[in-house]
Amino acid sequence: MARSSMSRRAFLGSLTATGTAFALGQLPGVALAATPATTEPVALYPALAEDVRAGLLFTYQKYLQLAGNYDQLKPLSGTGTNFFSASHSIGLTRIEVLDTLYLMELDTELAAAVDYIVNEVNFDIDVSVEVFEAVIRVVGGLLSGYHATQDPRLLAKAKDMADRLLPVYEQSPTGLPYRFVNLHTGAVSGTTNNCAEIGTNVAEFGDLSRLTDDPRYINASKRAQKAVFDRRSSLNLIGTWINILTGEWVVPSSTINPPVDSYYEYLFDGWDFLSIHDDLIMFHTLTDAVLQRLSITVKDHLWFATVDMNTGAQVSDVQSELASYYAGLLAQGGYIKAGRAFHDSWKAALDSGRYRVLPESLDPKTFRPISKGNQLRPEYVDSALFLWLTTGDKVFVDRAVEYYKNVKATSLTPNGYTILTDVVAEKQGDFTSAYWYSENMKYYYLMFGRPQRFDYANNYLTTEGNVLKGLLSPR
Repeated sequence: MARSSMSRRAFLGSLTATGTAFALGQLPGVALAATPATTEPVALYPALAEDVRAGLLFTYQKYLQLAGNYDQLKPLSGTGTNFFSASHSIGLTRIEVLDTLYLMELDTELAAAVDYIVNEVNFDIDVSVEVFEAVIRVVGGLLSGYHATQDPRLLAKAKDMADRLLPVYEQSPTGLPYRFVNLHTGAVSGTTNNCAEIGTNVAEFGDLSRLTDDPRYINASKRAQKAVFDRRSSLNLIGTWINILTGEWVVPSSTINPPVDSYYEYLFDGWDFLSIHDDLIMFHTLTDAVLQRLSITVKDHLWFATVDMNTGAQVSDVQSELASYYAGLLAQGGYIKAGRAFHDSWKAALDSGRYRVLPESLDPKTFRPISKGNQLRPEYVDSALFLWLTTGDKVFVDRAVEYYKNVKATSLTPNGYTILTDVVAEKQGDFTSAYWYSENMKYYYLMFGRPQRFDYANNYLTTEGNVLKGLLSPR
């Protein structure tokens, strides 16, 4: 999960110093300058950057060779698998890799991927899809590909997919979207949805509205965000799962873990990328409550518990690896001390010696893995990237260097990178998710190298790592 590197620390600090929660519409308009902390003109680790580029290209070529007619690669068996429909590929890996190929100047591969997407990919399939995944992976990937190439056919593809998703918003009585939609019939389903899937769309839909001059997308997204916020508790906490027909909470536990995580991200992103002031107000209102009610200290380390949204009583202290994104988000939002401390906690887990890469979940008291797999998650490195961009502290790049070397040592196979089913035994599974191409290797490349096609001073990356602002023309 990733966001913009534009620095707003001075302004945000004035909002967060007192922990004030603002009423909607109260925040005044302020012109903010982009002043990133990282301005060094040369790559920090050019040899590692080239190694990342070579690893990305090698794995992608193996995908094309072994699984090019499928959405994603299974490197151990040398086969492929599809994402939404077992019998129908939507070209997912090619969509997710577009802007990474552009940043790495792999232009031959980029041109071939665009040609395949335009001529071979068809979204008119009789299958119900998870709207959240379709937005962040497909719409976002196509939009970043459009920004990279300026090929209007990619924008048309993004609009085609978004139009097929809109019924879940338009048919909802509350503004909270249904969870699934049939891409051919438009039939909606899934009357219980979670906060992440409800609220992770403002960046992609906002960008699409700007590019097409069609407000339907951004209006649907803003309505969904506010529908969740308006149902917060008296403690300014939101729950996890909600009935989209009645607006009643089904699971009233409050967490930064999935499936709530990226709801918080996209409140900040709505402000950072699209200058939606109400999103910033909502972000600070909820973040102040999270820091007050969810933060716990375990052996001098900062973690975030899951609590009852109405009483604040702790429900669980289990930590999901996906929640490590929150360290970078806190720093970007002006809570730099807390962001650093939370990233330090994840580093302490790695330093415990129990594993070289993070498990899917862990016990913060012992660092014992609860769910032992690792799905090639990018969140720890995502936070390292944005903590570095926000603070300028090279320690976060060095943490990414260490993690990259450990991932390479444990996950590289003769056919490219793959997941782990057990981080302790370092047992490999058989799957390379398409998001790996969009996120992990991009984050490493941006930290280790200095790609000429990326604007470090003014950019925006989505939760899926898709660059919607900051791609520079070739020199």
